[in-house]
Amino acid sequence: MEISAIRTLCERIRGNIAKVIVGKEDVVDRFLIALISSGHVLLEDVPGTGKTMLAKAAAKSIDCSFSRIQFTPDLLPSDLTGINFYNQKRGEFEFRPGPLFTNLLLADEINRATPRTQSALLECMEERQVTIDGETRKLDAPFIVIATQNPVETQGTFPLPEAQLDRFLVKTSMGYPSTEDGVAILKRFKMENPLDTLTPVATAAEITDAQKSYTQVFVSDDVMGYIIKLAEETRKHPDIILGVSPRGTQALLKASQICAILSGREFVTPDDVREMIHSVFGHRIILKSSARIKKNQNLVILDNIVGTVPVPTENVKAR
Repeated sequence: MEISAIRTLCERIRGNIAKVIVGKEDVVDRFLIALISSGHVLLEDVPGTGKTMLAKAAAKSIDCSFSRIQFTPDLLPSDLTGINFYNQKRGEFEFRPGPLFTNLLLADEINRATPRTQSALLECMEERQVTIDGETRKLDAPFIVIATQNPVETQGTFPLPEAQLDRFLVKTSMGYPSTEDGVAILKRFKMENPLDTLTPVATAAEITDAQKSYTQVFVSDDVMGYIIKLAEETRKHPDIILGVSPRGTQALLKASQICAILSGREFVTPDDVREMIHSVFGHRIILKSSARIKKNQNLVILDNIVGTVPVPTENVKAR
């Protein structure tokens, strides 16, 4: 698939989601970036801001399978992966797949499940496979997890460990709508739910083709060096206990490539890197206790780091 075709594909999906979601173009773009780069999305916001609605609209925009799991403290790993059960009629064990065997998985309120159940997602998110009773089963492509969580409630929740957070390509939030968007939402949902009439505008084959083709976007050595220097600064910052890992730098590179495509370019610029650094690095750094007191201090620190690392001035276009 040509790079221009990937952009056209993203525009179709974005326009279809916009029939349900009012505004929030930046959040939709984060989803598209994760989708095309085979990543996963963590949506963190208060209830009622449209997290689940966005996931459902995205699923209906793509002609592929969709599963939703409502995470609760009593959820077991086998409730996600499936089980081998004994079929008395046939006299043998059969595998009954769980909701993980899908293309787009909505993990609703993921932080309400116990760490044991949360860990059931680690293998499938990273390796696109599930191991049950010693047998490994591959998941169909494309496979993307959209997880939601409420940052306000703490009772009955289990914070995601660093290893789990690192599996998400991007983390973003919906935020409250503006006054104009709020009025538009009321008008749009006054008579009926537009989600009910939404139809697919892309196929699973188109998505997998785009996932294989986006790597054509050119990235100069200077821009790659810029990404590494930004990550190295997070590892040396006095307020950061845990800096960005090599997986995080790869995630920023992928996200920057898709960001360039959405901007109509076939090469990555430092602006693409800066555009994506909050969404990709923000949840991957662990701050010291003294720095966690202030809200969004991780993003403030990232802005400071961006301001101190020299920006490449060489020609970043593909020759």
